[in-house]
Amino acid sequence: MNSRQQGPRHPKTGQPIDTAKLDRIVAEARQARDDREQGYREQALKLYPWVCGRCGRNFERANLRELTVHHKDMNHDNNPPDGSNWELLCLYCHDNEHQKYEEHMAAVAAGAGPDGGPGHQTKYRPFGDLSALLKREKE
Repeated sequence: MNSRQQGPRHPKTGQPIDTAKLDRIVAEARQARDDREQGYREQALKLYPWVCGRCGRNFERANLRELTVHHKDMNHDNNPPDGSNWELLCLYCHDNEHQKYEEHMAAVAAGAGPDGGPGHQTKYRPFGDLSALLKREKE
């Protein structure tokens, strides 16, 4: 039998990968996430009115699946019983919050300052001599 018939192999060691074990680990992690989420979601739905904290959209049992629990500090393991780290957001506003966070983190990684402004000033000025060029062209 060749290596393709035996299944996937580790790229560095060449050893066979136990895909059944990986499948079990992924399934257990997903189940743990679902259990954890179900616990704080139910708590948040009891604590807060069923209204998106950003756009103000109201929810009823029929569309409650579209209302999500957002962790203000982005830490899904920080679930205080008083709900102080949660806010209810609709799917769209929740996605927007995470997009803003991702953009902020990308800017920080790229060297932007904590306020979103440049962390360092660039010396390159692509249009720095434009006024001189325009004056020359008029002459």
